[in-house]
Amino acid sequence: MERASLDRIDQGILAELTRNARVSHAELAAKVMLSRNAVRQRIDRMERQGYIQGYTVVTGAPGHGTVSAFLMVYRKDRVRGSDVIAVLQSIPEVVLCDVVSGDFDLLVRVEARSLERIQEIWEQIAATPGVTDTVTAMTLSNYVRRDAAARPGQPGTAPGQAPSRVISPGA
Repeated sequence: MERASLDRIDQGILAELTRNARVSHAELAAKVMLSRNAVRQRIDRMERQGYIQGYTVVTGAPGHGTVSAFLMVYRKDRVRGSDVIAVLQSIPEVVLCDVVSGDFDLLVRVEARSLERIQEIWEQIAATPGVTDTVTAMTLSNYVRRDAAARPGQPGTAPGQAPSRVISPGA
């Protein structure tokens, strides 16, 4: 399906959903000055067109963050290694998987509730057929963290085009 460009109201809806993906349609309607039904229809359309690809809940006890790590993954076959990517897509804690140039093949960011869970995920990835090696770097501290969906003009987004994913920072 061809994606139509988003107007100012659609962009406003995306901005509000990015701030709080649990906002009610009625509250959202008041903010963008439309009816609740019109807002629901616009959200449904943006989901169908791929502007909204999912909603995320970040869990955990208050004051306890997640543990994160980057895994550099080497695949046996860079061209036909989609089975490795399918495994990565099935792991909920994998929040990023980019094919990159250079010595390794995939850059994978994992965010989990504990160091033990990071190790379990690493073991699962390392044991995946098609993976020849991994290198892991633990995140020690975080100085800059931006939600890509909240930034207009992000790489891969044409000017005037809305971001492709809405992520709620928590409930």
